Amino acid sequence: MRLAAALAAAALSSTAAAGVPFSFGVIGDTPYWELEVPGVRRMLDDMAAEGVAFVVHVGDVKSGTSRCSDELLQDRRVLLDASLVPLVFVPGDNDWTDCHRESAGAYPPRERLERLRVLFFDSDESLGRRRLRVMRQSADPRFRVYRENVRWTMENVVFVTLNVPGSNNNLGRNAAMDAEHVERMAANFAWLDDTFKLVREPTALALVIFAHGDPHFGTSSRRTDGYIGYRNALREHAAALSKPVLLVHGDGHRYWVDQPLRDPHTGKRLTNFTRVQVFGSPTVNWVRIDVASEGERVFSISPGASVPPP
Repeated sequence: MRLAAALAAAALSSTAAAGVPFSFGVIGDTPYWELEVPGVRRMLDDMAAEGVAFVVHVGDVKSGTSRCSDELLQDRRVLLDASLVPLVFVPGDNDWTDCHRESAGAYPPRERLERLRVLFFDSDESLGRRRLRVMRQSADPRFRVYRENVRWTMENVVFVTLNVPGSNNNLGRNAAMDAEHVERMAANFAWLDDTFKLVREPTALALVIFAHGDPHFGTSSRRTDGYIGYRNALREHAAALSKPVLLVHGDGHRYWVDQPLRDPHTGKRLTNFTRVQVFGSPTVNWVRIDVASEGERVFSISPGASVPPP
C-alpha cells in the first residue's frame, strides 16, 4: 500500500501548478422503476452538456422491492455506462444488502455484492463512454475483495468512495451479516485513514467522500447503530484537518446541505466539513458541485435542472 500511496502523492504533485476550475455531478437512488429510466438517460445527457468532468452515482439503481436479478443489474450497468462523461458508481443497500427480501428475490447479500463487483468494478477505470482511471483498494492484498472502494485526484482535489450503504449499514440483522459489516467497515476505515494521510500532503486542496448511506448525524433511534464508528471516524479526521471535506451521500431522497459535525474536543461546529444529500426517487434530479482552486470557498453546491417525468 506504500507504493500506491506514493503513486497517488506523485499524481498530486504533478498537477500542483494546474488549479483549473471544474465541476462534477452527483446522482443517487435512481432509477427505482422502469418509468424513471428515460429521465435518468436525459439527466446523464444534460450533465454532459453542462460540461461536468465526471458523474458519481452514490447508490441504489433499483428499488428495494424490485428483483436483484443479474438481468436488472446488467441493464443498470448499461444505463450508467452510456454516460458521455466518466461515471463512478457506489453500491447502495437496494443493490445488495436488501436483496435478502422475498420481493427482491431472496438473494444472499454477500453473493449479490460479489456480483456487483463483477458487473460494475471489473477494471481500473470508471464507467462511461469516456473513462477515468481510478485506484482500487483491492490493490492492497489485505483488502483485495473491496474493488468497489476507489480513489482518484483531479486538480489536487482527492475523491474517494466507501461502501457504506443504507439499511443501518447491514448491521443488526443476523450473525452472518453482522460479521460482514465488521469486515467491510475495517476495510472502509483503513481506506479512509489512508486517504486522509494523502490529503495532508501540502499540494492536496480538499477531499470529497462518496457513500450511499445517511450516517444519521443526529441522535440515532436504533438500538444497534451501524454508523456510530463511521461518524466518529469522520469527526476525528475532519477535526484534525485544516482543509475542506465534503461528504456526499444518498439514502434520504431529499436534497440537503449542512455542516452537522462538531469538534470532539471543543464542541464547536466543524466548518471545514460539509454534508450533501442528493435527490432520489421519485425525483430525478442531480446535484452540481463546482470546484475552485482559489478564493475562500472551494466547493459551490447547487441543484441541477429537474427532469420532468416521461
